[in-house]
Amino acid sequence: VQLQASGGGLVQPGGSLRLSCVASGFTFDAYAVAWFRQAPGKGRERVSCVSGSGGSTSYADSVKGRFSVSRDNAKNTVYLQMDSLKSEDTAVYYCRTGGSVCSIADLFPYWGRGTQVTVSS
Repeated sequence: VQLQASGGGLVQPGGSLRLSCVASGFTFDAYAVAWFRQAPGKGRERVSCVSGSGGSTSYADSVKGRFSVSRDNAKNTVYLQMDSLKSEDTAVYYCRTGGSVCSIADLFPYWGRGTQVTVSS
């Protein structure tokens, strides 16, 4: 199983970024994929999750209404659209998989390499 996140960068407050997570090595549409983040000096936080079909999504309260998760199973890719970014969104963002439902995302065993998102003026 391999996951590769990309799309991070430096953006001003109020700006947008779209992260991508490309997966390989497993039956992609059979697994949910979650996004986690880790800010400096803090623990990892689950940000969002999407089911294998893409029909079910979930979000942390801190990003609800600003972030949107989706997936393209034909491309083995999950996206995280991040709008109205705030300085507190600054973190390394990771994608994670290994289970069929988002309710157990905290137990998913497979992590991708992270991508840095910095929100600053």
